[in-house]
Amino acid sequence: GVHIFQWMYGCEWDDEIDERNWFCQWGYDGEDFISFKLKEEIYVAAKREAEIITHRWNQNRALIEQQKYYYQICIKWLQKFVDYGRSSLMRTELPSVSLLQKEPSSPVTCMATGFYPGGATLSWRRGEEELHEEVEPGEILPNPDGTFQMSAALDLSSVPPEDWSSYKCVFQLSGGQEVPTSLDRKRITTNWEG
Repeated sequence: GVHIFQWMYGCEWDDEIDERNWFCQWGYDGEDFISFKLKEEIYVAAKREAEIITHRWNQNRALIEQQKYYYQICIKWLQKFVDYGRSSLMRTELPSVSLLQKEPSSPVTCMATGFYPGGATLSWRRGEEELHEEVEPGEILPNPDGTFQMSAALDLSSVPPEDWSSYKCVFQLSGGQEVPTSLDRKRITTNWEG
């Protein structure tokens, strides 16, 4: 019958602490078969049937040197790719924030769009107190240009308009500065006139 032999290898690099990892393994008919341990410089059988192969491979110093070479090349290429993408991947872009309301009885939606990276929070506050019960949070969604958007709707049905000034929508990128937007009727884009 037909059998499948697979080979998979790769590397990981933490550029902050310069930690490097390597994996190299073979599979046979969809199951783990052999792996190579770089630190020990040894092939290890995952199944008894692979022991005869690992014994031969472990006797072949050229094969072991080849694995070490693959590791070095993998790390070099990974470092190049990270450097090429760093300016794009490590950038931060703050959003434009809008307040939207369909009609006077509708919730006010705070919409933040155009931010990067995707890890962010969007919340409503009354003074410094973060609100939860009156808020319907939205998901972080991708924009076609590679940035992100999200929204959070605030139910103001029980809040008199004169108290609106104590409310604000607050956007924050992970660990970054807060971008507050005060609730002001003049800033709200609506579908109604009034």
